[in-house]
Parts: sequence; C-alpha cells; structure tokens
Amino acid sequence: MTTAAAPATVHALDRFDRTERVVHWCTAALGLMLLATGAALYAGPVSTLVGRRELVRTVHVYAGILLPIPVALGLLLPRRGRAFRTDVQELNRFDDDDRRWLRRRTHSRSRPAKFNAGQKLNAAFLAAAGLVMFATGLMLRFPEHFAVDIRTGATFVHDWFAIGVALAVTGHIVFALRDPDALAGMWRGRVSAAWARHTHPRWYERVTGRPADRLAGGPDENPSGRGGGPR
Repeated sequence: MTTAAAPATVHALDRFDRTERVVHWCTAALGLMLLATGAALYAGPVSTLVGRRELVRTVHVYAGILLPIPVALGLLLPRRGRAFRTDVQELNRFDDDDRRWLRRRTHSRSRPAKFNAGQKLNAAFLAAAGLVMFATGLMLRFPEHFAVDIRTGATFVHDWFAIGVALAVTGHIVFALRDPDALAGMWRGRVSAAWARHTHPRWYERVTGRPADRLAGGPDENPSGRGGGPR
C-alpha cells in the first residue's frame, strides 16, 4: 500500500507578469513626470528654480498625451495583455469583503482577493482623474477652440484634480515603501506565499488551491509573513 505524496512546498507566487509590470512602471514614470512638470509650471517657487518654462510646458503636454498609451496597449494586446485585462476586471468589482475591509469594525474579518478595497478605490480615482485631466488639458492646450468661461473652469478643475492625484500618488508610494513584499511583487513579479496568505487570502487560495486559514496553511508559510523563499 502506497502513501500519497505530500503537496509540494510553496515559497513564492507569481503576482504580476511582465506586461503588467511594464504598464505600471511606464504609467508611473509618465505620471510622475506630469506632476513634476505641472509643479514647475504652476508653483511659483518651483517654476523660478527650474526655469525654461516653454521646454517644461512641452514636456508636460507630451507626457500627458503619452500617458494613456501603456494602459491602452495592455488592454489591446491579444495574448500578452490577458493578465492585465483580468486585473482591470477585478479592480472594477466591489464585493462584500471589500465593504468589510473599509469598516473599522469588520476590517480584521475581511478576506481580500488579489486587490483590497483601498487599492480598488485608488485605481478608480486615478483612472477617473486621468480622464478628467486629459480632457481639461486638451482645453488648455488648444484654448482658441473654447470660450473663456470654459477655459477658466477647465483650469480650476485641472489644478484641483492635479492636487488630488498628487496626494493619491504620494499615499500609494508611502504604502508601497512600507510593504516591501508588495513592492517586490510589482518590481520582480513574485511575492512570498506567506505574505499572500496573510494579506490576500482569497487570491492565495485561488492560485494555490490551499486554504489560507492559519491553522490549515501547512508547512509552506513562515508565520512572520516575511521571506519563505525567493520572490
């Protein structure tokens, strides 16, 4: 009589493929360039320090035009964009666990999938803000096609959304730096199984077929939530 072999130990999980990481970092680079050049154009002290206003304006305009391209390519690539499209669909779904995650009283009982509610809300805000700023930016770039009151309103909306985006991006960077496992997932594409089990249990269960419950997790995870093999 033979004994069934134990399941292989899981140390690290694939979280983002190369296409997803390229889309993220290209979008991030363009977004940071827009924030930096926008500050140089509209913040007096920064504008004085940088100078060369016309060059900065040109870089700002072209960065804004290029910003949607990485996301569009990720959505349109037939095979290589499959994982990216799946992630976009998941970011657009809000379920009961997301609502539990947002409430202080039930936060500890939530079981996020690949993305938690905070990540979904951040992505939704940045996507909406990007569309608004792209539209208002076109109005400011081609003012001759719009009435003065429309241009004034566009300037107001563009500036305030820029402030909101700057705050959201700053928060995103702070949270990423505070969670090296999550940052490694977007940098190298892999995360430790322990981190996934503790922070994204439903996603962990989906990709491993194992229960994420701490008592049933098996020998493959480190209780500390760190390490557990190569990421």
